[in-house]
Amino acid sequence: MSELPPDHNADDLPDPLNTFDEIIAEETTRDPDLAVIEAGSRTLRTQGGPPEADIPTRPADPEVDKALREVETELATRWGETKLEPSVSRIAALMDVLGEPQRSYPSIHITGTNGKTSTARMIEALLGAFELRTGRYTSPHVQSVTERISLDGAPISPERFIETYQDIKPYVEMVDAAQEYRLSFFEVLTGMAYAAFADAPADVAVVEVGMGGSWDATNVIDGDVAVVTPIDLDHTDRLGETHAEIATEKAGIIKQGATVIMAQQPVDAAQVLLKKAVEVDATVAREGLEFGVVERQVAVGGQLVTLRGLGGEYPEVYLPLHGAHQAHNAAVALAAVEAFFGVGAQRADALDLDTVRKAFAAVASPGRLEVVRRSPTVVLDAAHNPAGGRAAAEAIGEAFQFSRLIGVVGASGDKNVRGLLEAFEPVFAEVVVTQNSSHRAMDADELAGIAVEVFGEERVQVEPRLPDALEAAITLAEEEGEFAGGGVLVTGSVITVGEARLLLGRG
Repeated sequence: MSELPPDHNADDLPDPLNTFDEIIAEETTRDPDLAVIEAGSRTLRTQGGPPEADIPTRPADPEVDKALREVETELATRWGETKLEPSVSRIAALMDVLGEPQRSYPSIHITGTNGKTSTARMIEALLGAFELRTGRYTSPHVQSVTERISLDGAPISPERFIETYQDIKPYVEMVDAAQEYRLSFFEVLTGMAYAAFADAPADVAVVEVGMGGSWDATNVIDGDVAVVTPIDLDHTDRLGETHAEIATEKAGIIKQGATVIMAQQPVDAAQVLLKKAVEVDATVAREGLEFGVVERQVAVGGQLVTLRGLGGEYPEVYLPLHGAHQAHNAAVALAAVEAFFGVGAQRADALDLDTVRKAFAAVASPGRLEVVRRSPTVVLDAAHNPAGGRAAAEAIGEAFQFSRLIGVVGASGDKNVRGLLEAFEPVFAEVVVTQNSSHRAMDADELAGIAVEVFGEERVQVEPRLPDALEAAITLAEEEGEFAGGGVLVTGSVITVGEARLLLGRG
């Protein structure tokens, strides 16, 4: 069977320009997080998945593995990613003693609440397809810390990770001694990424914000393109309790004269972002107005989309990822790369269509509706907040024909767990609550108490150990028989997904 759906008769397809006008008309009324633009029929529902994800395993060489573990142990002695002192003073000091490596290449900087990593991977794929050497920095990692720093579309090797750490370690210690607080885990990794990109050397860096924007450690770069994926309520204790307050922090990555690629946003968040753009004389392109998704059809292993870019239409682009939210991420990524190349500003022509198609067809996003087992089908998704949960629930219903879906949920205690569970309640027949190995994990019994309130006692099972939870969920999914179409979705946390991935034989 072909990976793409059969060709359509051109006379049967809607006029893309007319369809895009409909996007503009809808933009002011539809929900920015759940919006689905479907101009064509859904062709083929499938249990297919994306290309094999590039998740590194432990080093095969025992000496290299030992050295990597020593680096990981040293990094673990520093402040974790949930303990913050909102300032860029320490990372700026590190960049200074390293000779400002982040100034040696242009960059695309990405903030937002959901979709940052997938969007970063798409941007990376597009830039690589146009023969640029890329450096990508994303967080958190699914299985290995080396995933966070990528060159040429692949995580750096353990040997290079160790070498980069050893190279900057004396400078890290120098900054530690001069500052009130030592550099954090995330700050050191950010320094390593910027140094590795300069050493490569990279033609362009694709950098995902860790949290917020203005005081995030990544914000010592001046991104030529600032990307803002959909903003929702998350990390409210640190970023603010309203969309506008959170947008104020995230707007900090918008620099003087940059181009801002803005995904669909709540109105109050959009107002904040647009005001910041005016203040720094930045150019703005908005999803649904200057660019967007024109048409979207479910296809084998993903979807077929027509995108409206800054330079024109890109029809029949195959995206091997599931869900309307990934189509919107693709539109944002395409616009970001167009802006980087000057499309819509210095040049009016669109990017080469075949190159764009080739790039998107090769995209993988580990832990984002990723199929890791068959019979029954087990899917992993790293949704950890209500907006991510709603997007995943909608996508799994669209892309898979599960007659009965069992959820395995392990969440962090600092998240809106009730909102996450409520997002999945309509699609989970039963839920097995568990916990991952992180110190941040919510206790399984505490999570079960919330789950019972959302699902009812008869639909909730508690298995504190993740291996037991996976086994229980698979057993429940198999109860309908081999060909009945039961499935399992593991979700709630990137850490839960990463550990499940290992247990199910990936990596």
